[in-house]
Amino acid sequence: MYERILSPIEIGGVIVPNRTVRTAHATGIGAGRLSDDLIAYHEARARGGFGLTVVEILSVHPTSPASLNAFDPTIADGYKRMMDAIRPHGMKLFQQVWHAGHNGLPIDGSPPWAPSDIPSPMVGIVPRPMSKAQIDEIVGAYAAAARLCRDCGLDGIEIHGAHGYLIQQFLSTNTNVREDDYGGSPENRMRFLLEVMRAVRGEVAEPGFAVGIRLAADLTSGGIGIAENRAVVEVLKAEGLADFINLSLGSYHSFPKMIGGMHEPVGYELETATPVGERSNVPVIVTGRFRTLEEADQVVRLGQADLVGMTRASIADPDLVVKTRNGQADRVRPCIACNQGCVGQLLDPTQRRIGCAVNAAAGFETTLGDDKLIPTGQQKNVLVIGGGPAGLEAARVAAKRGHQVTLAEAMPDLGGALNLADKAPRRQTMRDIAKWLEGEIYAEGVDVRLSTYVTDDDLAAFNADHIILATGAEPRLDGVQLSHPGEPIEGIGLDHVMSSNNLLSIPAVKGTNALVIDDVGHYEGLASAEYLLQEGLNVTLVTRLPTLAPHMRTALMVDPALERLGNRNFTYHVGTRVLSVNGQSATLQPVTGGDAWQVNADLVVFVSLNRPRLELLDAIERAGVPCTVIGDANTPRFLVRATAEGNAAGRTL
Repeated sequence: MYERILSPIEIGGVIVPNRTVRTAHATGIGAGRLSDDLIAYHEARARGGFGLTVVEILSVHPTSPASLNAFDPTIADGYKRMMDAIRPHGMKLFQQVWHAGHNGLPIDGSPPWAPSDIPSPMVGIVPRPMSKAQIDEIVGAYAAAARLCRDCGLDGIEIHGAHGYLIQQFLSTNTNVREDDYGGSPENRMRFLLEVMRAVRGEVAEPGFAVGIRLAADLTSGGIGIAENRAVVEVLKAEGLADFINLSLGSYHSFPKMIGGMHEPVGYELETATPVGERSNVPVIVTGRFRTLEEADQVVRLGQADLVGMTRASIADPDLVVKTRNGQADRVRPCIACNQGCVGQLLDPTQRRIGCAVNAAAGFETTLGDDKLIPTGQQKNVLVIGGGPAGLEAARVAAKRGHQVTLAEAMPDLGGALNLADKAPRRQTMRDIAKWLEGEIYAEGVDVRLSTYVTDDDLAAFNADHIILATGAEPRLDGVQLSHPGEPIEGIGLDHVMSSNNLLSIPAVKGTNALVIDDVGHYEGLASAEYLLQEGLNVTLVTRLPTLAPHMRTALMVDPALERLGNRNFTYHVGTRVLSVNGQSATLQPVTGGDAWQVNADLVVFVSLNRPRLELLDAIERAGVPCTVIGDANTPRFLVRATAEGNAAGRTL
């Protein structure tokens, strides 16, 4: 089974044991060094059976510092330690080599180096057009970085020519307006790339060290598309400069396409990748939200590519390959492509470190993970109250450690709020992790009691040595908007006002004009709006916040949602509060004051920070039973924290 994806392949004289790839991705682990934590992160995936990893960007020059830097004097020692850890497991390791161009900020505070003075949409600083001497300096830096990687025992390198970084900036007429030998014609705009590839080949010409390139359609008008990437592949093929081609999608002008969320179909990048890859005479890597070996095997079997990137799937479950190979595909923890931990935490300025909404151990492999769980020395009778994601994870981990676990859930199904979240359009994969957790707790022997609402009087009958309270939270329909907490919405108690929980629970929506009031700024408001539009209503979304769903922007979910909503009966107002609702209309006003106006609204959905369900806590404390409160019962937040707290509760009993 899955013989294509699990078969070996040769890349530039390197024998890769199978065709599963972890493409280069920033982690934020190690604070710019090849730390023990970063090495453990990669080693866990090597142990789990992945064939090839491309390590996150290695900067070639101080004008573009990164998480790893070729000019860091400690990096050689880090590479040695990493290769010592990886080699025994068979996974091959390539290093992505990179310069950001106008997307980077030089160490000395000077302007970015770039082909032309076109600023980056991310950095917003006018760059310095590179002189010929600077071009030669960077070409030499690429060659030196390649030599470093070879000398440190890595298996290959990947030149980053995608995603709007320096090489692609030279290729694109949007960012290259030069009039010298490096601008103008396609041949001139390709000159920098070819000089880099030739210089690298000159340094590492021996067999057994692979050199490849990553390319991508940037999805900008006048930029780099299928035709331009085909031309690059043809030239590289003619000169024999690349041992592999890695095809991706997007740039910072189309950031969500670089790391497509759950709204994207599996293989969404193949449309722009396959027409380019078919021109290649060397192995081709593709990516695009692949989660299972079955999906990846099909790509290889159909001849769409030779290797398949499964990066986020490997973050969710490092043992994906081993489990599947051993006939346990149903026990692979699924990536739900929510982007809240992997991308969201990395881009969050308060965290800047990779995580995972379904795998609490991601990025913390030196101390966390199922392989690090310590069997209990004293078995306890553990009662978990609540079968949402936090409670399910707590029950799973506690049972895996050897405790006797009973899980009581008031509803007839497990999953908690995930059972509502997956009803929103394009959010169906939210349910996948609930189903996985359900299967795991049954496999671990947890005593599951559905439709069991635990009251104060019921607690004694469970004879629990420890209680984990995971009862979640409930909507707060008080009409309080945090911009004006002393002025709740007039009319909030009328029958036409409901919570998002109500909206996603009822069999049919009645109304013509809906108003969604988002006082939180996560995905809930957008999900409610899209659900209502799908039901045929006209929708107005109002938020006190300066942008829509600011807490989901780092997860790259907001712009795709707005694209879907933009061609429909949808309007929105940011920096706005609701003064009153009356069953037919609502009165709105800027949060800063000023003139009020009215919108039609015969249905109102109020999204606010929920209220924890803690009714049992006093009775538990009176009974003297040790208790851990987790998830939304602790305080309402989001899936990453629910999973982390559930894992910690089960791990520390």
